[in-house]
Amino acid sequence: MSPIFVAIDTANLDRALAIAEAVRDHAGGLKLGLEFFSAHGPEGVRRLGGLGLPIFLDLKLYDIPNTVAQAVTALAPLRPAILTVHAAGGHEMMMAAKRAALEGTKVVAVTMLTSLDAADLSDLGIERSPADHVARLAWLARDAGVDGIVCSGAEVAEAKAAWPRGFFVVPGIRPAGADVGDQKRVAKPRRAIDDGASVLVIGRPITAAADPAAVIAEIAGSLRKEVIE
Repeated sequence: MSPIFVAIDTANLDRALAIAEAVRDHAGGLKLGLEFFSAHGPEGVRRLGGLGLPIFLDLKLYDIPNTVAQAVTALAPLRPAILTVHAAGGHEMMMAAKRAALEGTKVVAVTMLTSLDAADLSDLGIERSPADHVARLAWLARDAGVDGIVCSGAEVAEAKAAWPRGFFVVPGIRPAGADVGDQKRVAKPRRAIDDGASVLVIGRPITAAADPAAVIAEIAGSLRKEVIE
């Protein structure tokens, strides 16, 4: 299966369906986040899920353990392949989320958003490097029993070495020449895979392209080509 999950972050359902149709031959799944879910809710997820691609429900749940567990239970009928919680919610919250999830749903913990860097951590009163911060939260996530973490390409190699059986979701993926946009810690697709990424989340480089099908086909082809070489 392709490791590429396409981030469809739009409130326009017709556009979301059109993008999903365009990328379905080369995508491993679709990532639906807060913008899409806020606009269309569970029914929107069902509509896109009807195309047959696995759904990554990126809601970054973050609340007291009981509330998060109840939210995971409420989302269970959608049968997401991947569901995110915030690692900063703590050990008990992550444990509660994993216990509430159905078999077949990977619960992964968001460590540090790829739009943040060391200066942002300092603003938050966290006097650690991004690498150290991610490593600490990755240890906490592993101890809590979730399936893996979300981290940038800069941290995935170290996370993989410390957690060989972990599931690693890497956003902020930018092919050569792509606009970085509001991301600060980005990685190229092949490098992230080589360093241990299980899933690559790619949004605007594909979804904002004039021909999303051509762009994802090129990215997928480059991954296969480089593996062969």
